[in-house]
Amino acid sequence: MDAGSEAATEVVAVEVPGGQLAVEHVVARSEPVLAIHGISSQRKLWNWLRALRPGLSLVAPDLRGRGDSVQVTGPSSVARHAADLIAVLDHLGLDAVPVVGMSMGGFVAVELATAYPDRVKSLVLVDGGFPMATPPGLTREAVPAIFRDRLARLDRDWPTVQDYAQFFVANTAPLLDPADPLLLDYLTHDLDGHRVRLNADALIEDATDIFFGPSRWEQLPVPTRLLTAEWSTGPETPPAYPLPAVERFQKELKTLTTVVAVPGVDHAASIMSPAGARATAELLAEAL
Repeated sequence: MDAGSEAATEVVAVEVPGGQLAVEHVVARSEPVLAIHGISSQRKLWNWLRALRPGLSLVAPDLRGRGDSVQVTGPSSVARHAADLIAVLDHLGLDAVPVVGMSMGGFVAVELATAYPDRVKSLVLVDGGFPMATPPGLTREAVPAIFRDRLARLDRDWPTVQDYAQFFVANTAPLLDPADPLLLDYLTHDLDGHRVRLNADALIEDATDIFFGPSRWEQLPVPTRLLTAEWSTGPETPPAYPLPAVERFQKELKTLTTVVAVPGVDHAASIMSPAGARATAELLAEAL
């Protein structure tokens, strides 16, 4: 990957059940990497990674129910996203690719690698993909409460992206700088006028699937690298992946080749910060 290389970027529309996915296709110096964003996110999540590694070729969709794909209809699930991404690869004429997934994107990446093993070369999972620590006694009915900060974005107008950034940092990503141009670009893509483009039903369906649906992580057939954040939401909060859980994954999954714990970052900052993006880039460099 050449940090000084030029990149050509286009956004393509890919037919999937219920509509068209918007996919940003960045052609640069590396082989193409499929980049799968998180549950309330969209394709601009990779801004920080691209800023550090402009020579990286990316296939970065807005998943159904998010961003430019918010109008795609029908039920949403980890398996549905994986099938959508096979349509993306087919549309672009890509056979097997390295995959990077953050948070829910990691779960989709695991489903992709186990359900379609001939289409995935390797995985980089950024604070996601493996079973996460969850509140004791969590029920399906209680899932929306976990995402109250995301759902609260949807019920109000945002006069400016700066107003939205202040809310986002205060409620979801306290380690980020609300004046960061990369964050402002990311949040601008969230908005259509003054409203956030995120389908609440898709978010809740996907979250329920992550917490209560099946996972075949023990069957991952490809080299897998895991990045974990020190905290969940701000300093001293419990991480998604405590050390005993990570040790279990390493013991039970022989294809888990590398685990990197990034100090001083929380879940959002595991990719939306220079430190998180740098650690992700280093794992991708190994994979490529």
